Amino acid sequence: MKIHLQRVRREPFRFAETLEVSAELLERDEVVALGPVSWSGKVVWADPGYYLTGRLEYEQTLSCDRCLEPITERRRSDVEVLLLVDEPRPMDGEHELSEEDLGILHLDDEVFDTWALVVEQLQLDVPMKPVCRPDCKGLCPVCGTDRNAGDCGCDTRTVDPRWAALEKLRPEN
Repeated sequence: MKIHLQRVRREPFRFAETLEVSAELLERDEVVALGPVSWSGKVVWADPGYYLTGRLEYEQTLSCDRCLEPITERRRSDVEVLLLVDEPRPMDGEHELSEEDLGILHLDDEVFDTWALVVEQLQLDVPMKPVCRPDCKGLCPVCGTDRNAGDCGCDTRTVDPRWAALEKLRPEN
């Protein structure tokens, strides 16, 4: 959605829309699917810029990092950002962000497309290592059996190769 910010100076702009975002667009392997994304909020004039508050509501399906089972959960994410319209400035190398910069978006003109902000917020809402439950046992590294369903009986002991020769000296029982 494109918001013409010059109109917001006169009165606040409220919006609500439903977006279809593909899981591939998030570039995260653990995201299997995304349901329709409900995106609503408002933009108000807040000198020296515009203040956007919004809410994303959607359903995401992730792959468990340990056992690869799908995890489907309903998500809600609140967004607050200050939009500042600046003169385009040349970027000369790297620029260190301070904590104050994290809630600010610098725009080149007074037309703001919310698509990039929505995709960024969806990416940030994906956990680093999603797990289906805290005590998930994962997959057996030998045969690939789901350890949550039961023990497969595989020997998963690993011997440090530097000590492997000493294993031969151990008496057999």
